[in-house]
Amino acid sequence: MLDSVSSDSLWMLVLMDNCERTPWSFSNFNKDSFEADWIKLAEGRFAQVYKVKLKLGRLTYALKSFDTNLGADNFYRRLICEKSEIIKMNCKYIVSIYGLCSEANAVVMEYMSNGSLNNLLASHILMWPKKFQMIHEVSMGINFLHSLTPPLLHLNLKTSNILLDDHLHVKISDFDLIHWEEGMSTKWFMENLTVRGNTSYIPPETFSECSDPPQTTFDVYSFGIVIWEILTQQKPYAGCSIPTVILQVSQGKRPSVEIIPEQKPHGCDQMITIMTQCWNQDRRKRPQFSDIVKETDTLSESLKICGSLQFQKNDEGGQKPHHPWLVFPTHQITLPEMPDLPSDDQCGKDSILSLLYRKDFSSFRQSVRREHVYKKFPDKKNLLHYTVASGDVESVEHVLNLGAGVNCVTAKGYTALMIASLYRYHDILSLLLEHGASTTLREEELWTALHFAAQNGDDRTVRLLLDKGAAADVQEKAGWTPLHLACQNGHETVVRLLLSRLSEEAVEEREAQGRTPLHLASTYGHVNIAKLLLSQGADPNATDCSLSTALHISAEEGHNRAVRQLLKSGVTVDSADSRGYTPLHLAALHGHTGICRQLLLNGASPNTRTLQEWTPMHLAALKGHDATVVQLESQGGCVNARGSIGWTPLHLACQQNEPNVVEKLLEANADPNVYEDSDGWTPLHIACTSVSVSSVGHLVSHHANVNALNAGKATPLHLAAQHGVLPIAKALVLNGADKTLLDSSGSTPLDVAQRCNKLEILKLLKELR
Repeated sequence: MLDSVSSDSLWMLVLMDNCERTPWSFSNFNKDSFEADWIKLAEGRFAQVYKVKLKLGRLTYALKSFDTNLGADNFYRRLICEKSEIIKMNCKYIVSIYGLCSEANAVVMEYMSNGSLNNLLASHILMWPKKFQMIHEVSMGINFLHSLTPPLLHLNLKTSNILLDDHLHVKISDFDLIHWEEGMSTKWFMENLTVRGNTSYIPPETFSECSDPPQTTFDVYSFGIVIWEILTQQKPYAGCSIPTVILQVSQGKRPSVEIIPEQKPHGCDQMITIMTQCWNQDRRKRPQFSDIVKETDTLSESLKICGSLQFQKNDEGGQKPHHPWLVFPTHQITLPEMPDLPSDDQCGKDSILSLLYRKDFSSFRQSVRREHVYKKFPDKKNLLHYTVASGDVESVEHVLNLGAGVNCVTAKGYTALMIASLYRYHDILSLLLEHGASTTLREEELWTALHFAAQNGDDRTVRLLLDKGAAADVQEKAGWTPLHLACQNGHETVVRLLLSRLSEEAVEEREAQGRTPLHLASTYGHVNIAKLLLSQGADPNATDCSLSTALHISAEEGHNRAVRQLLKSGVTVDSADSRGYTPLHLAALHGHTGICRQLLLNGASPNTRTLQEWTPMHLAALKGHDATVVQLESQGGCVNARGSIGWTPLHLACQQNEPNVVEKLLEANADPNVYEDSDGWTPLHIACTSVSVSSVGHLVSHHANVNALNAGKATPLHLAAQHGVLPIAKALVLNGADKTLLDSSGSTPLDVAQRCNKLEILKLLKELR
């Protein structure tokens, strides 16, 4: 169990109805701390990663076990020596490390449910806003590491070490796994990098004879390659041997920018500029991450990055994300590259498809014959599919006139009309419709051409399809209608078009997770669309499968204007979701103080409780939102409310090492001597366990009992002696802590310090005897 906790009750704090956890201490786990069913997630040359569940509370972690036989446990041993520094590694873009399991030679880390970015890029097509968001979040994570004193170099940055949480937000892992030490040979360092598959991410200066240690510019170069991978969703130097990559990089060659899709959004050229600056041959010309984060932030904001997402249950009772903007590869068709072109006996190297690929449309029209039209290409594609994707309307008309079936489908169910919708080829779309293209056909995920047009915000195509009989209320496999997609992506004009063809009942259409179009508009803060839906009769109190209303979602995401609009519509302000959370709970949890004020002024109860008995005040304290705590207290929030196992907001603030919140709660008359129900822990006990010097100071100045006994008869001084925190021990002793009190094992604080080898505490207590 945990060496710093004698009570099961402390673990109840981190349940919090699946709230994010912040590591409060660096703990030692035993193998039997976990349930027996360890699920292997990944296995490499040096380590294996398992998904494990803690017996107490069934919390899920990732456990990375290092193979000592291969000398891969250096990182593990450094963690033991540097655990006080690891405790400080509290950043939302860094995977949290909770402790060690020495029996398995393993590190216990935060479990990331959606795996690595490397796997995601290979299995899904990301829309541009999400690509920009991920790039920005990676830059934030590395900037945090570089901002430490001294800077912590990652030296292992690649897409397989960029992990994704429930909402597909980025967290950096395996930092400091590769470590440069003074006197280390460049050859050994290089071998350590290449054996881990990092060759594509190594900057050119590392390949030289220079023996200088790596600098922050090393990570900047790696980040440039990561940007390229995200933008292209390809692997750099694919198929090249390690010596070839080293030679090309040393000579200044980089992955091709030309394969970045042509239909780039506004700002993509600027992102490409950042990328090329990052992988500059001259490391002195590469930017610092402190500058990179500002640029990536601006670019990601310009594409209106979406917030967290909703979930659906899978067959095993777990959760998996449903992200309609995360398009499966079936929703993208591109011309094959030259090496993959099928041979054509009549045209030789100037085959029909190669003429399209080169955009030599005049030669294509002269060369194409009827037999080409009926030929089946890979994946059951027809010549018409390729011709539509080429974008040349005259060539499409020519192929149709040669007898191409306008409704022919690929193996994935794509029609030429869908491809034209994907690429926004309006003239081709009109031509296909004139030749009888069906608007009702679906691909394998049951998307129609109208779904693609609605997601793209292409109102011209939407109008064309609707005028030709496309059903506005058609649902794809997961229940999403074109209206859902348009509302999610903020396409107001498309929403208006669709509403003009839909019945009032269709405005309330629900997808598989029970979300209405209003839920989607509220999730992403599209207030004009929300207002439009409400004017068309959308029910503001409609709930999804988790019983969340649009107000829950807007409050959680921090969309002030959307919250105001929903409050005007007569929404029930205190409705509870399946976990008992009201909109006020969610706003407090995320520190949206202004939204808390709005909700309270509109009748929200400040002291409602979740199913686990937490009030909004508890959640604001848990997350360190001191301004929100003050707002809640000023409008009736109780600072001494007892939640699960009797914890008050003050207990939580001390446990989370949030001294500003501790101060505000005490100023609002929070009781510093309240006991936790089952084991008698006071806030001062917890502050000592959490090594929160400032919190201890605030508590003592507000007359906390320095000699309070918990169920194990331990005083705060016993805990300070156990953890070896000299400033806390001094503060307690100077404020009357009794050094002679015995805990349940018969030990004084001096005995505890001696047993735990805390020499400074030992010296202090002996001097004061």
